Amino acid sequence: MGQRLNRCLDVPVALPPLRRRLLLLFIMLFLWLYMFYSCAGSCAGLTTRGSPAPPRAAPPLPPLLPGEPGEESSLEEQRAAPDAGSPISSFFNGSGTKRLPQAIIIGVKKGGTRALLEFLRVHPDVRAVGAEPHFFDRNYERGLAWYRELMPRTLEGQITMEKTPSYFVTKEAPARISSMSKGTKLIVVVRDPVTRAISDYTQTLSKKPDIPTFESLTFKNRTTGLIDTSWSAIQIGIYAKHLENWLLHFPLGQILFVSGERLIRDPAGELGRVQDFLGLKRIITDKHFYFNKTKGFPCLKKAEGSSKPHCLGKTKGRTHPDIDQEVVQRLRDFYRPFNMKFYQMTGQDFGWD
Repeated sequence: MGQRLNRCLDVPVALPPLRRRLLLLFIMLFLWLYMFYSCAGSCAGLTTRGSPAPPRAAPPLPPLLPGEPGEESSLEEQRAAPDAGSPISSFFNGSGTKRLPQAIIIGVKKGGTRALLEFLRVHPDVRAVGAEPHFFDRNYERGLAWYRELMPRTLEGQITMEKTPSYFVTKEAPARISSMSKGTKLIVVVRDPVTRAISDYTQTLSKKPDIPTFESLTFKNRTTGLIDTSWSAIQIGIYAKHLENWLLHFPLGQILFVSGERLIRDPAGELGRVQDFLGLKRIITDKHFYFNKTKGFPCLKKAEGSSKPHCLGKTKGRTHPDIDQEVVQRLRDFYRPFNMKFYQMTGQDFGWD
């Protein structure tokens, strides 16, 4: 028994060549992974050692400003969760950097901003926040670091975007955006102000069925025909007045005006202008759209990250209530001089008159 054991020990164990190579590869892979994670842990330790304590959690979101509900869901419903700080999770959970937006859709409410953003997100070089951040009107005191944290990660060459239509009518927004970056590109989707006002009213009516009629809200005095410009549905459509404020801080060439009507009739054409303005290759074309007769506007054949057709939600394309045509005509007469001035300021005739 002892002799047999000695003979076994004397014979060298020789692995087949293939197994030897596999074993060697396994050892090398193990050593490489060990060195990588050790280095990652050390680097993370160096960045945190001696650094100040982590900031306190942000206070609760402030209440919304007085006024009517926004066009989209609130930021509270869709706030982005912060990325994990672990170097390993950072390595495996997506790449890129969170950047402040280089382009912002600043208006207007009920003009077609959601449609434009959804169409733009088909482009591989556009990354955008889904919810409206309302940073430059409601959350400015939270600071740029908080704002940046809401942004999606982007790679080199990609554009970060957001859209908040109320910026266009917020007096402080132009100076605040300019303070962030004077080179920010601005996009304004405009629409016939009379149709826009009716659409605005329709949205409010769907949430508050007991509000007064459109006709009674339009006039300060129905007999004299004096328009109530303090009503936001009317006030938003005085585009020339709001644009004057923006031109104090941004050159006209840095603002693109998109026609809400053409966005419905010819989405690919308007998207071509937007892609050119943003310095993007024209990738979004006619092949991306089909017209939905039920909703009355174009839809995407394939949405971002999906292989299925996509139309905007049921809150889009609501049927407008019947409005007294005399009231509609009075509104057209009211807006006409403002529209003419807006055409002159932008160098574009939108054909609303």
